[in-house]
Amino acid sequence: MRCLEIKRQMESDDIAVVNELLVAAARADGRRPLSDHLYLDLVNGGHNGFAALVAWEPGHDHPVAYAQVSRGNDSYAFELVVHPHHRYEMATIGPELIESAIDVIAYDGGGHVNWWVFEPTMAHRTLATDAGMHADRTLFQMRRPLPADFDVTVETRDFRPGTDDESWLSVNNRAFADHGEQGDWTLDTFCQRRGEDWFDPTGFRVHERDGRMAAFCWTKVHEPVDPGSERVGEIYVIAVDPDFRGLGLGKQLTLAGLEHLAGQGITTALLYVDADNAAAVTMYERLGFTVSATNAAFVTDVAPSSIPVPDTRGAC
Repeated sequence: MRCLEIKRQMESDDIAVVNELLVAAARADGRRPLSDHLYLDLVNGGHNGFAALVAWEPGHDHPVAYAQVSRGNDSYAFELVVHPHHRYEMATIGPELIESAIDVIAYDGGGHVNWWVFEPTMAHRTLATDAGMHADRTLFQMRRPLPADFDVTVETRDFRPGTDDESWLSVNNRAFADHGEQGDWTLDTFCQRRGEDWFDPTGFRVHERDGRMAAFCWTKVHEPVDPGSERVGEIYVIAVDPDFRGLGLGKQLTLAGLEHLAGQGITTALLYVDADNAAAVTMYERLGFTVSATNAAFVTDVAPSSIPVPDTRGAC
């Protein structure tokens, strides 16, 4: 019988155990299994609205599955990772973790929930339907080879940590005012990202006009998940201040980011874009990007509950 531990804070030993599962999943899938904001919440021990759900089975010295709830600006994000050796049990592990995650959210006051799934299968769709969730957003991962055969016609400079933080925060939050994940960032949120090992201010291209930050392209280099894979460069966040839209800066800053990545010896670039953002998808297609994978968000609204959630479920 499975044991499910529910933790509101993670100590270093807890994080190490979960990381072993995440590494096993990354090697099997060729990609990291948690999105950035959930992973950062995990390795920083968990913030308000955090819950880690770690599933164990007798006879195994590693978790068989991990699920995480993290509170965002106006909703909860939920993600689920099953150990590669136990994915045949998804039909039973999945419902247990989803039900427990929803119970945690209900006790925390309820709210809107997004379950993000990479390349959803019929099994994921069945799990979502059984949990009362429905498909809401689709996110394209788009890729292209580097270098890109386009000219950069605007000047950019390196980001200046500590000096540009507030200006960047203003542009980001104005540009993404209606975006669930990227909008309404705080300085703490940004500084947490800036403190990651992969952060490189030279890969954070800034364009100024009239003495103001008008647009930026923040890139990220993904190191190989195993010795046989390649480094991949990502257009991590790109935005134009609303006051400077209509000038073609989105295209130019994308090209500036690609130019930087190619200069680092990167031969493949990727980015993520909402599938229903037709203008952005079209622009990226004209720059040589094609859809390589699809993420889907299954959503539901959870009513509040006064029933407390125990620290463990099952025979722990």
